[in-house]
Amino acid sequence: MMLEQRAREAFAQSMAVMAAFMEHQTGQVTAAARMLAAALKEDKKLLLFGNGGSAADAQHLAAEFVNRFQVERPPLAAIALTTDTSILTAVGNDYDFQDIFVKQIQALGRAGDVAWGISTSGNSPNVNKALSAARLQGLKTLAVAGRDGGSMATLADIALIVPSQETPRIQEVQLTIGHVLCDLVDFLLFPDRFSKS
Repeated sequence: MMLEQRAREAFAQSMAVMAAFMEHQTGQVTAAARMLAAALKEDKKLLLFGNGGSAADAQHLAAEFVNRFQVERPPLAAIALTTDTSILTAVGNDYDFQDIFVKQIQALGRAGDVAWGISTSGNSPNVNKALSAARLQGLKTLAVAGRDGGSMATLADIALIVPSQETPRIQEVQLTIGHVLCDLVDFLLFPDRFSKS
């Protein structure tokens, strides 16, 4: 019974954080969806990045855009900057781990693209440095963070902040945010692919 209770408490905590985020940030989510859709409509791309679980989320979400989410539609341009081990290790070795995303933003980013940084703390040095570099190059910036948003919140055109101090709860909501953004972008770009019912 103790295990069941612990499981129920974890689910309840996750739902409470989700509800708190939804109550205060749904408008920001729709603004982010419009920003992403506008960039993709102009043949720009999304560059996603983060560390650890956030790196996995970046890869997961890039795949949803490139392959498909819930409706059949053309592939959308999204790249996870967390996947090329040769680039990551070369930059980390020759320069600094803080530069692993900056170098890729400088090489791949173009004005009008969207740099999408993900961090549970909002204070990941390499993520924040990349968002700063993206702004200098004329990219749009999206931050998805937890806690109070950290310094990341000041570096983004739009910041989505999950109001929790618990890393697992933050990550659970961040992935849901990503899925909601995928859905909204598809709806904005391909409304005819959705059922009219």
